[in-house]
Amino acid sequence: MAIPTSGYPTTLDDTSASPGVTIEFPQPASSSDLDATNIEHDLLHSNGSLAIVALQTKLGITDSNAATNQVLVGTGASTTAWGSTLTSMTLAGATISGAVDGGAQVISNPVVKDYGETVNAIGATGGGTQDIDITLGNVVTATVDTSANTFTFSNPSVTGVSCSFTLILTNGGSQTVNWPATVDWAAATAPTLTAAGVDVLTFMTVDAGTIWYGFAGGLAMG
Repeated sequence: MAIPTSGYPTTLDDTSASPGVTIEFPQPASSSDLDATNIEHDLLHSNGSLAIVALQTKLGITDSNAATNQVLVGTGASTTAWGSTLTSMTLAGATISGAVDGGAQVISNPVVKDYGETVNAIGATGGGTQDIDITLGNVVTATVDTSANTFTFSNPSVTGVSCSFTLILTNGGSQTVNWPATVDWAAATAPTLTAAGVDVLTFMTVDAGTIWYGFAGGLAMG
């Protein structure tokens, strides 16, 4: 009789329980012999061998134990490995369901649509020293109250990478506000802040905070 050829890995083989001349892997009943019609020993052996070799070829030589939160990737020369790093791969459409840490790596030539920026909502500064940590968000909101306030800036990007943030400051002129000595204002003069209202200020550095360029984007906004 003709022995059906395994279709794997192009297609999944037929494993129907009913014997037939087109079934690659018939499943003998407990009362069937291996030499029953269409359930020949050589059929099962041949197709089993073909499928195993095809599967080995497709997977390559690797540790077959799946690793948690890792994927099986080709490493070249018919080998694969479980890993959490994908190198030189193309994502043809994907949905991200969690936070992604870019690791300060360059992303080239993106087209961005409908994006947002994290807001670091400080709230009332309470006087004293108030740090603005860039890693907490590139848009910052704060309200000056109580007493004199001294701002500090921390964790800018490394030298050679532009880093900026926008500060939306409420009632900045109600108390004395001191800026870091590294801030370079136009004409070396800090803007006069609004005592009861909102000022929008922007700061930018390209040398890891050695110099922060300060701009008054809008004073007495509301």
